[in-house]
Amino acid sequence: MDDLSPRDSERRRTDLEQVKVLSVCHFVGVGLAALGLLMLYGHYMFFTRMMSNPDLWKGAAAPPPEMFAPMRWLYGVGATLVAGTGILNFFGARSLRAKKNRLFTIGVAIVNCFWFPLGTALGVFTIIVLARESVQALYRETTPASRE
Repeated sequence: MDDLSPRDSERRRTDLEQVKVLSVCHFVGVGLAALGLLMLYGHYMFFTRMMSNPDLWKGAAAPPPEMFAPMRWLYGVGATLVAGTGILNFFGARSLRAKKNRLFTIGVAIVNCFWFPLGTALGVFTIIVLARESVQALYRETTPASRE
C-alpha cells in the first residue's frame, strides 16, 4: 500500500469515501422504507375504519364487503414491495460497508432505480461508483483469495 503514487492514493481515498457515503445512503433507504410501511399501515387503518363506519353510510346503501377485498390485496402487494426494497437496501448497505458482493449491490441499485426520484438517484450513483475499475480493484483487495 505504501508503493501507491500520490494520485493513486488520492483515488483510493476518494473511492473509499464514496463507497462509505453510498452505504450510509442505502441505510437511509432502509429508514425511508420503514417510514413508508408505517404510512401505508396508517392509510390502511384510516381506509378500513372510514369505510366500516355506519355513520358514513346513513341514508345510502353501504358497499358490499367484497368490494374491499381487492384493496386489501393492493395494500398487501404495496407493503411487500416496500418491505422487500428495505431488506435489499439493508443487505446492500452492509455489503458496501464490507466491500463484498459487488454484483449483489449492483442488483440492489437496479431495483432502487424503480423508486423515483430518490431511489433512482441512489441506484444510478451506486452503479456508476461500483462500475469504476478502481472500485472493482478495491473489492478484489478485500475479497479473500479462497473465495475467488
